[in-house]
Amino acid sequence: MEVYVIRHTPVAVGKDTCYGQSDVSLAESFPKDFTYYENQLPSDFDVVYCSPLKRCTDLASALKCEKIRIENALLEMNFGDWENKKWEDLNEAELNNWMADFVNVKTPNGENLLELAERVKLFLDELRNQQHKKVLLITHSGVIRCIWSYLLEIPLQNIFKFNVDYFQVLLFNLQVEKQLDSIKRIS
Repeated sequence: MEVYVIRHTPVAVGKDTCYGQSDVSLAESFPKDFTYYENQLPSDFDVVYCSPLKRCTDLASALKCEKIRIENALLEMNFGDWENKKWEDLNEAELNNWMADFVNVKTPNGENLLELAERVKLFLDELRNQQHKKVLLITHSGVIRCIWSYLLEIPLQNIFKFNVDYFQVLLFNLQVEKQLDSIKRIS
């Protein structure tokens, strides 16, 4: 099955703010931004799996996607008490502890990267057994990094070596047998 993966378009929140599972607004440029995907994606998806966060569902609506299934596994990482706070305002000791081992250390009342990756893995393992030919996933950068880790079988601590920008389209083949999966295109 062909799986297309896109990140929501830019948001109206600065990079200085932690907003994992918070429902933040899309940037004012959204009416122009979504047309990039409109021009890059096919329109004949068997199904569209979409994070329930508004920044993703708004994109799915703008793209006039049909057969949308809201999928909690595609939610961004839950940053718990850090949600909607400026990175510079976080408790320095807690932040340093998390940054030293973001794979295993949970954010206060949130989750760790291992939990996010497990959610993504379970979703992809289930998806590979579906009979779809062409699927679109609308999600977030953390989820996309976990998809890279899953496909390439790389350690989670290395996922920030991949650039996951806005307006990128990842296309890969998901096969019944994992060893036959392949990355087709990144644009």
